[in-house]
Amino acid sequence: MTAMTRAPYEAMFLISQGEAADLAGAVDHIVEIITRHSGELIAMKKWDERRLAYEIDKQRRGVYLLTYFYADGNEITAMERDLNLSERVMRHMFLRADHLTEDQMRAADAREELAAEAKLRAEKAAERDAEAGGVRLGRGGEDDDGGEGGNEPPDVDTDAGDDSSNDEN
Repeated sequence: MTAMTRAPYEAMFLISQGEAADLAGAVDHIVEIITRHSGELIAMKKWDERRLAYEIDKQRRGVYLLTYFYADGNEITAMERDLNLSERVMRHMFLRADHLTEDQMRAADAREELAAEAKLRAEKAAERDAEAGGVRLGRGGEDDDGGEGGNEPPDVDTDAGDDSSNDEN
């Protein structure tokens, strides 16, 4: 058996807009996969959020996350297998990062900014959910009670007239 050789890797992950609403959960999922396979995370940052060139899983927009980590080369295949099975990550790409020093990789670390954005996205999602819940209650309570906007009172049975059409024959 050969000795483990840890090498630096650069990985790009593409997550959907729906998953980006729970950005903290998506980041935790990626970190968990890397660490499960004995990877040592050096840096992570949001690279970009953009429109995709073509639809992937019926998604038109995505968020790209860039990571730098050390891992055994044999574990990259296992990470790719887990990511292919994951429903949270749409696409991924691993590259050997021998061209970068550890200091360069650490300089790219923006996990604090990523955590702040994840918190902001979670707050916005909670606000949208609260507003959507309030709109549904308002429509059901006032608009459908037989007021001026409706054609019929809500207690009128519209199927009662169907039986009388047989009397004409």
